[in-house]
Amino acid sequence: MNKKFYITTTLPYVNAKAHIGHALEFTRADIIARYKKLAGYEVFFNTGSDEHGIKIYQKAQEEGKGVQEYVDEYAQKLKDVLKMLGVSEDINFIRTTDENHLKAAQEFWRRCDKNGFIYKKNYQIKYCVGCELEKSDSELINGKCPDHPNRELELIDEENYFFKFSALGERLLKFYEENPKFVIPDFRFNEIKAFVKRGLSDFSISRLKSKMPWGIEVPGDDTQVMYVWFDALVNYISAIGWPDDLEKFNKWQVETGGMVQYCGKDNLRQQSAMWQAMLMAADLPNSKTIVIDGFITGAGGIKMSKDLGNVVDPLELIKEYGTDALRYYLAREVSSFEDTPFTKEMFKESYNANLANGLGNLVSRIMKMAESNLSEPVLISEIFSSEDYIKYIESYDIQKATDLIWKKIAEMDSKIQSTQPFKLVKMDKEKGCEIIKELVKDLSAVSDLLLPILPETSKKIKALIAANKSPEKPLFLRKE
Repeated sequence: MNKKFYITTTLPYVNAKAHIGHALEFTRADIIARYKKLAGYEVFFNTGSDEHGIKIYQKAQEEGKGVQEYVDEYAQKLKDVLKMLGVSEDINFIRTTDENHLKAAQEFWRRCDKNGFIYKKNYQIKYCVGCELEKSDSELINGKCPDHPNRELELIDEENYFFKFSALGERLLKFYEENPKFVIPDFRFNEIKAFVKRGLSDFSISRLKSKMPWGIEVPGDDTQVMYVWFDALVNYISAIGWPDDLEKFNKWQVETGGMVQYCGKDNLRQQSAMWQAMLMAADLPNSKTIVIDGFITGAGGIKMSKDLGNVVDPLELIKEYGTDALRYYLAREVSSFEDTPFTKEMFKESYNANLANGLGNLVSRIMKMAESNLSEPVLISEIFSSEDYIKYIESYDIQKATDLIWKKIAEMDSKIQSTQPFKLVKMDKEKGCEIIKELVKDLSAVSDLLLPILPETSKKIKALIAANKSPEKPLFLRKE
């Protein structure tokens, strides 16, 4: 196997339970990883937990726990969420408190420093703890961060280390020009290009240890710890062996042409500009593709966030509807790149229409006809795919790929209505059975396309076809 593919999500902070926005990113990256495996690639799929920074430190204090105890607990909860989401079992889970990551982050700092991209100065800024980012007045609404309006901004006045972001603007723009598909979708790419063209400001990459003791110590200066973003971003290369295992690093970062990174639109600047500039400063290869999700919003289009208290717990949805029901919704009902409103009522309506009454009902009808009229299972010799499906998945438009499957489901429903094989088989058994066989083959094709998206449902359909049996109970029970 010589085709290789490296995909990673961002690392959620472990300062609260995972919400549906995290589930969106995990699920979509998993769909791409599963598709690539089916296409014959060797895949490295990475995620993990971001465990440093003031938010974590404050949260642990609030709960009266030691910080390491706190992050251990929440990292395990995140692993449990991944399992319930049906994410691939061979996923790599990195923690930014892992010893190998600590060493990698410090070595990364040394490389950037050696190359002249780190310096120290006094400064004053307004800082949003929720974003873990400094904020200019132009970014604020009524003096508050628009993403965390319930948090007071902190005023930081201290001496810290800075990264020479401003020195890398031209190199970034040249890189963007040479890689026209670097950020997906195009309108997000235009946003980051415009941001860089306006001119870059150097950013702080450390904090005084006396004020924020929970972080990775700056090499050569035990009074400072690394700024959480600088530390956490290094996970994408520490996860694949850098700097100690260069054979592994070259396999996944060089031979693949670079990592593919999934993130939300609030990570656009960090992933597609800051991180890429940091890689340039350390003389390391850049990422291959940054895929930007929109937000899942609450009522009135308001962003869901832990600070606003309007988040949806994906585990509650899974407990009521099942893993594949949530995966379906995140794949098809949530826009691939734009913001999408969400309510539990919308989820229930979609579930009943498209899974219970749609796919589930279709499987029951076809397999009931097959079990009643065919003497043996229909033999399926090839895995089905389609050019349009491949085109959509390869361009990370998972919604269109899933729409295509449901278009095929609708066509099968229409075929049953127009040919009525359940009646025809009584008058012309041979012709009726031939149509039933065609429908079983079409159903097998649907299960092939579903495999990366709804893996458990796909396997159930395949098992029914192989046994020539109808399901003992509906694949998706209708919710009243």
